[in-house]
Amino acid sequence: MELALTLVVIVAAVIVIAGLSGRIGVPAPLALIVVGIGASYITFITEPVLTPDVVLYGLLPPLLYAAAVRTSLVDFRANTTSILALSVGLVLFTAAGVGLVTWWLIPVPFAVAFALGAVVAPPDAVAATAVARRIGLPRRVVTILEGESLVNDATALVSLRTAIAAFAVAGTGAGAHAAEQVTLGSVALDFGWAVVGGIGFGVLVALVVGLIRRNFTDPAIDTSLSFIVPFVAFLPAEHYGSSGVLAVVVAGLLLGHKSPVVQTAASRLSERINWASVQFLLENAVFLMIGLQMRRIVGDVANSGLGWDRVVVLTLAVLVAVVVLRPLYVFPTRLLFSRFDKGVSPTSRPYAHSAIISWAGMRGVVTLAAAFTLPQETPYRGVLVWIAMVVTVGTLLVQGTTLPLLARWLRVRGPDPREDALQEATILQASVSAGLKALEECDESDPEVVETLRSRAENRTNIVWERLGQGREGAETPSETYRRMRMTMLEAERRELLRIRDGGLADQEVLAHVMDQLDIEESMLDRIEDRTSALRDEPMLPVERAEDECQHLADHHDRFVAPTSPHGCEECLRDGTTWVHLRLCLDCGHVGCCDSSTEKHADAHFHETGHPVMRSFEPGESWRWCFVDNQLG
Repeated sequence: MELALTLVVIVAAVIVIAGLSGRIGVPAPLALIVVGIGASYITFITEPVLTPDVVLYGLLPPLLYAAAVRTSLVDFRANTTSILALSVGLVLFTAAGVGLVTWWLIPVPFAVAFALGAVVAPPDAVAATAVARRIGLPRRVVTILEGESLVNDATALVSLRTAIAAFAVAGTGAGAHAAEQVTLGSVALDFGWAVVGGIGFGVLVALVVGLIRRNFTDPAIDTSLSFIVPFVAFLPAEHYGSSGVLAVVVAGLLLGHKSPVVQTAASRLSERINWASVQFLLENAVFLMIGLQMRRIVGDVANSGLGWDRVVVLTLAVLVAVVVLRPLYVFPTRLLFSRFDKGVSPTSRPYAHSAIISWAGMRGVVTLAAAFTLPQETPYRGVLVWIAMVVTVGTLLVQGTTLPLLARWLRVRGPDPREDALQEATILQASVSAGLKALEECDESDPEVVETLRSRAENRTNIVWERLGQGREGAETPSETYRRMRMTMLEAERRELLRIRDGGLADQEVLAHVMDQLDIEESMLDRIEDRTSALRDEPMLPVERAEDECQHLADHHDRFVAPTSPHGCEECLRDGTTWVHLRLCLDCGHVGCCDSSTEKHADAHFHETGHPVMRSFEPGESWRWCFVDNQLG
């Protein structure tokens, strides 16, 4: 009963505190740690035991997998140089720098000081990603932060393991030469095996799980399988002395990349929803439980014999070193290595992006967990754990809360959602065209079925195009009208299903299946509506000229043509019909209505005249479209 009650209270506290922190704009990890610290001094609250093994073997693998499976492997590979420079070089640089500061201020062996540096070196994947996505940073910056936070844990834990081994050898009296062999000769071998073995185990697990998934399509089985993947990757890798962290990250990246091929749509949806819940509970519960350890940690510091004045000076020195060492490393290395990464925009701002990356150094679960792995015989162990706690809270408080202000001051913003909608429309157009081509090759004798499929495919594209323009004032687009009317129908259908259910007039399993279909459709309609509302509030940024645009778009890039009908669609005004959005022909100035409109006069104009390029005639928009090559410019 006590264990069950403790778990219920922790989960309930996580839900309430995380929900309230989101409303007031405070990072949830920081709020949970503060609440945990306060609760640790309430006498009737029992401190939950949080051992290193519970965190490293029970909590860290699923948290890493949840982050890795959502990370784009394509983007990761495109920024490999920058990611490795931060996740390996910066961790070692920070560990060495913090080690020197600690070694200088308190009487401990350098191996112990370096171990503390390894503990506080890696930023947290969860904290960095959450802040970056919340404030809307450029995608490449988010990718680099995600990649760094996923891989740097392996570097930090291997460095920590090596430092502990060096201290152990020195403590046995084996001599300075043996310690030197551990810290120098064995480091390269240990690190090499950690990388090679970790990657190997991760690839092996991904291949085996991929084969299994091809033969099991049930969403419940597939999702259950995903729950053991991080442990199947982590445990063997750690057992054989390689990096379990790398094994989990590699397995997650590969399985996430292959999921559209080896999983059904229902399995992907189920896995995404379940892992979001698991990640939310685990990551926030860890921060709460770490805060609950504070009373014991403070007691250990008080009994260390150093004195609080010296402890405070050392703690502040380490915190300042952690914050300062990051920009000292990031600026020169980013300028040096970013040129080797792919997909770097010529309009990117390296100094501004480097400033953001250098300030996004929030520590989290790995730092706190690694601190507890320090052996009990480590000199001033309680002080070192205290420092790790303060560094975690301090970086979350100082950097986590001021990063949005820095981004606004540097005018660094995320991708333009309207430009995203343009790309979405272009991609969807290409996908739908491929589907329609396959439809034409089908030997189908029922023209009504073919026309229904064609109409539904075209409507999917039109919905995206409709989100871009403002349309006529006070008028609904066809997709908005469809959404409103369909939502009314769904509400009535659900009421009827509930009447049938409550009356016991049909089998409950059949009713549940029908209800699931309504829920899926309604969730899709809600998502479209939310994205449309958010998109219309955003100003349209100028579209950069693409290097690979087709010849038609290149020929019409700077062309200006006066509209023949500046007040609306020429044919709609003549015939009394209604348009949705307007398009301008860049050859003759004809103004026609888009494909979402009833008459599709812009498309009809192309087929009549052969003029290949038109552009949006909506306020604030400058994108162009080539009818011949189906390409956006």
